[in-house]
Amino acid sequence: MKRCIALIGGGLAAQRCAEALRRGGGEQPIVLVCAEHHRPYSRPPLSKELLLAGERAEDAAYFKLPAWYHDHEIELRPGVRATGLDLRERAVLLSDGRRIRADQVLIATGAQPRTLPQLAGRTNVSSLYTIADAHALRRAIIGGGALAIIGAGFIGQEVAAAARSLGAEVTIVDFAAAPMASLLGERLGSWFADFHRGHGVRLLLGRTIAAAIGDRAIRALELSDGTVIRCDHVLVAIGVRASIDWLQGTGLPGLGALAGAIPTDDRGATSIPGVFAAGDAAAPFDALLGRHVPCAHWEAAGRLGAGAGRAMLGLQSGAAPASSFWSDQYRTRFQYIGHAPLADSLEIDGDLDAPSFAAIFRRAGTPVAALLAGRPQQLPAMRRLIASGV
Repeated sequence: MKRCIALIGGGLAAQRCAEALRRGGGEQPIVLVCAEHHRPYSRPPLSKELLLAGERAEDAAYFKLPAWYHDHEIELRPGVRATGLDLRERAVLLSDGRRIRADQVLIATGAQPRTLPQLAGRTNVSSLYTIADAHALRRAIIGGGALAIIGAGFIGQEVAAAARSLGAEVTIVDFAAAPMASLLGERLGSWFADFHRGHGVRLLLGRTIAAAIGDRAIRALELSDGTVIRCDHVLVAIGVRASIDWLQGTGLPGLGALAGAIPTDDRGATSIPGVFAAGDAAAPFDALLGRHVPCAHWEAAGRLGAGAGRAMLGLQSGAAPASSFWSDQYRTRFQYIGHAPLADSLEIDGDLDAPSFAAIFRRAGTPVAALLAGRPQQLPAMRRLIASGV
């Protein structure tokens, strides 16, 4: 077939790349390969609106209507996976046996949830990464029952909040002494633990899974301290790893050097001309940290995907803003920006009980990160504060 631009992945990065290509005047054919049988959709609603409202919220998760892709001459290939990349021929090999010969390629194949070997094969254990995952988890908890969540990161916390709203009994288990202490520190980590306890969630921290009790389905989990918790369903939310196994053996430089992410510049360009990466598959260079950092959050994936699209057209992009993400829990929006682990001090302005506060992380007096709780109107000001370094 005629050479095109191949966008491999059905998530935010590929979608924003396609939009940037057409917005920037690109007329070359675009083929967008989606491993799932869906057109590109947003993943944050999976642990929020979609889990709460089910199929009624599914339409809102899609970025565009089918007509948009037709009108912009973008060929969708749903239900097809990339299986290889021939760098010499600049061709993408697909699971249906076909090849896409492309002048430029975006690798945006997302990630897959990490699993726990001792829970493998059990019928009532799941993860949360796809629309199908969200529907299955909702069916498991909609009638109440006991949900055990392994992992106290933001995904685990969001699911806990949604599950409590649906009437489930929720227990969170995590090996850390406080949720997200490695990112936010012990003080705010402990605050999040108390926040969830105040909504009826049981948190068992500083512990790991020792054994699963039950045959095909898990009836209870035994923890490392001997505690046994009853459960009707188990959600494993211990992070993800980039879905780039299909690139092994291609000769793509840097592959696997950064926890399985592909090193890129701040526009998503790899060291191979015409090959770009964005989203979970990429580790763009972070000027502030002075190293490549995996692109693990929604906003960064969208920015890098759009930057790759502009770069394919030879257009410039503005300087990358500080990394950020958000989380919705119990009708409170949390917004994080910057690099909190760099900080040596923390100041909090506002009411922790409301909750309505701004937590500002500083290093030698310079703001390097912020966490907003219930204060979305302050986000632009916080961005300016961190960018200015005042």
